Amino acid sequence: MATLLHLDSAVFPEGSASRDVSAAFVQAWREQHADGQVVYRDLAAAPLPHLDAAAVAAGAEDPLRRELADELTAADAVLIGAPMYNFSIPSTLKAWLDQVIIVGHNAGPDSPVTGTPITVVASRGGSYAAGTPREDAEFVQNYLEKLLTNMFGAEVDFIVPELTLARSQPSMAELIPLADASRAQAFTAAAEKAKALAARLAA
Repeated sequence: MATLLHLDSAVFPEGSASRDVSAAFVQAWREQHADGQVVYRDLAAAPLPHLDAAAVAAGAEDPLRRELADELTAADAVLIGAPMYNFSIPSTLKAWLDQVIIVGHNAGPDSPVTGTPITVVASRGGSYAAGTPREDAEFVQNYLEKLLTNMFGAEVDFIVPELTLARSQPSMAELIPLADASRAQAFTAAAEKAKALAARLAA
C-alpha cells in the first residue's frame, strides 16, 4: 500500500487552480490505487510556525520537526500545491520546508527521501515560461527544483497551470483561450501523472 503526502498552500479554499488541479491528481490516484493512503496537510488552514532558534538547535529532537520529517520519509510520493505569490511560494509552504528540512537527518547525500517522486502544481496568474517577458521572474519552479533535488535527491516534476487571472482581469481578456488551454492541459497532466505514479508504486 503506497502513501501519498498531499500539501496545499493556496490562501483561498475555493477557486484556487493549484487546489483544483491537486484535487484532480488525488482523485485519479485513489481511482488507480484504491487501497493507497493519502496524508493531507492544508498549510493555509493550519499554518506551521516559522522556524526559530530553539527548533534549529533541536533538529530532529523537536517534536513538530520530527513529525513532519517522519511524514515525508514515510511517503512513497508527494504532491505539493504551490501557487505563485509575489513571484515566490506562499510563506506557509516556506515554513513547512524550513521545518521539514533537517540536515544530517533527512537532508544531504544519504537522505531517506532520495528518489521519492514529488509532483508540484505550480499555478500562476500570468506566464513565466521560457521566452515570455517575465521569464527572469520565475522563482517558484527554479527554487523548488533546486531545493528538493539538492536537499533530498527527490525526483521532481511540475504541472503548471498559468494565466489563471485571465478571466478576472479585463486587461488579460485576450489571453482567456490560452488560459483555458493551460488549465485543461494541467488537469490532463494531473490525471495521467497520478495514474502512472500509482501504478508504478503498486507494482
